[in-house]
Amino acid sequence: MKRLIIIALALISIQGFAQQERKERPNRGERTHRMSDLTPDEVANLQTKKMTLHLDLNASQQKEIYAMNLKNATKRKEMMATFKAKKESGNMEKPTKEQRLAMENAKLDHQIATKAKMKSILNKEQFEKWEKVQGKMRERAVGMKKDGEKQRGKGQKKQ
Repeated sequence: MKRLIIIALALISIQGFAQQERKERPNRGERTHRMSDLTPDEVANLQTKKMTLHLDLNASQQKEIYAMNLKNATKRKEMMATFKAKKESGNMEKPTKEQRLAMENAKLDHQIATKAKMKSILNKEQFEKWEKVQGKMRERAVGMKKDGEKQRGKGQKKQ
């Protein structure tokens, strides 16, 4: 009888640990907010320095990549401002199928152009290293998207 009670308590405690929810990072939103406060120049500078450390860029490569990062950061800041203005004005509408297709095509065209530009700037070893990092970032983004869907209840299978 005593063993039965001990086994029952052990099973209950194991079940309690198994059902604990995974806690999110507490500073995730704070970090995003801090990054959005940076100017495009500051963002481009930070990205270029990180790439310099990771890829061991020379001075001419740094200049070209900085220019590309600055262009991208400026474009991203403008898009964020437009999105924020729409959201605050209450004119947020779900994009139509054609608009989503156009946005996806524009994003892919930009990725292709960025890849071609990076291929022309970097040497073979640096480019391979950069591609590897880009692949990891895409995997992480897909994982975060799936986690977000699960939290909203969209990731559950329909019965």
